[in-house]
Amino acid sequence: MTIKELIVKNKESFQLGYGLLLIILIPILITVNVNSVIEKYSNNIDKSLQKQLLTVGRSVYALVRDDLSDQAELQKKIDALSKRNSEFQSIEVLTPEALTQEGSDSNESFKVTASLNRAEVGKVIDLYYYNLAWGLKDNDGLATSSFQVLATKDGEALVGDLSRNERFWILAMPMSDASGKKQALLTFKTSSKIIDDLESENRNSAMFWLIITVITTITFLSINIRLWDYALLYNKIKEVDQMKDEFISMASHELRTPLSSIKGYVSLVLEGTFGKIANPEMERSLIRVMASTKRLEELVEDLLSVSRIEQGRLDVELSDVKIEPIVEEINGQLKISADAKNLALIYQRPPQELPPIQCDPERLKQVLVNLVGNSIKYTEKGSVTVSTEMNKDNKLEIRVKDTGIGMSAEEQKRLFEKFYRIKNENTEKIVGTGLGLWITKQIVELMNGKIYIESMKGAGTQFTVVLDPAKSRSSGK
Repeated sequence: MTIKELIVKNKESFQLGYGLLLIILIPILITVNVNSVIEKYSNNIDKSLQKQLLTVGRSVYALVRDDLSDQAELQKKIDALSKRNSEFQSIEVLTPEALTQEGSDSNESFKVTASLNRAEVGKVIDLYYYNLAWGLKDNDGLATSSFQVLATKDGEALVGDLSRNERFWILAMPMSDASGKKQALLTFKTSSKIIDDLESENRNSAMFWLIITVITTITFLSINIRLWDYALLYNKIKEVDQMKDEFISMASHELRTPLSSIKGYVSLVLEGTFGKIANPEMERSLIRVMASTKRLEELVEDLLSVSRIEQGRLDVELSDVKIEPIVEEINGQLKISADAKNLALIYQRPPQELPPIQCDPERLKQVLVNLVGNSIKYTEKGSVTVSTEMNKDNKLEIRVKDTGIGMSAEEQKRLFEKFYRIKNENTEKIVGTGLGLWITKQIVELMNGKIYIESMKGAGTQFTVVLDPAKSRSSGK
């Protein structure tokens, strides 16, 4: 079996697996991407802070440079700096303990000559971090986060009593006199709480929207998988529906031939072609067979019409047609049925001859047979009246009005549904397929018309069919 055949055979499983893969993969990719962006954002902020810290260090350097040899003045300026900027957690000026006679830059310990914490003045400090900074060029410095410093051997000593949970920055910068000779080491610690709080807020906001995005993505992907299931189900239903239409069409065609034979032979027997029927009971039975055959024939015709309509195979050829002859023809055909129930079948002709309308004459006859036949079927006494007139929109209205059993508003809502029949004590003995009015509505709409119903329970029903005028008339020619 090839890969293509395997995929086709297990199409549904592959689609489900693909959907599950998306549900897992897309949220992971989104999470990784957001975390990567946040990490880059944090790194960029840290780099920016380092540069700003060096700038602050150079400013402080420029401020105290001329007073490196005057300890009292140096201390005064450091005190003034702390008052101006509360972000400084400590400022110290350190002097190398043992400058060699040659002015060597190699030192191991520093003495505090000025500090915000005056108790620190005179203290000797021996840290690798300060020695590393001392080796830098003039006007350059070493700026490091306290979290990074804590990971080194000097970490505890550099951080001191300050909080381990709150991040701050440490700067160490060598300072030279006017001749360019290194004289002291400037160090200070400054809080990054404001920046870190903003960063934390942005990070939390990003994580919140990340979670929302992931949940939304998973939800939409889950819906997508469900839609796939619905799409597969729809395709299966469509296939079954098509098979049903094909079966109905085939079965209806196959039933027509034997029905025609049964109807023909029963008709010949009833007419006496094969001799007189001596047994009255046999004659009554044959009449019932003929009636059943006609009902079955009507059902087959309705099923064929439904099949053609649903498959788009019902031919409708519009042409300019005079309505009066068609109405008279249908009334003539159905008068026997009306007379059998003692009903008056009336055609109210308009006072003036009506202009031609645009329709398919054979399909219009089918519509009128259904509507007038329905009215006769559901009317026990009174009349069925057909009337025609042009309305104010210059369209033809054909009305079929009866004095029958009528129907409720709820029943009217479903009247044009396929296979729907009103079921009550007045209709239980009336036979029908529930397809006639559905077919009628479809045919009217195929002829670009509309059909309406007005009814009241116990007071009768009126159907109104509205059709366009002939093209020559509607265009004003």
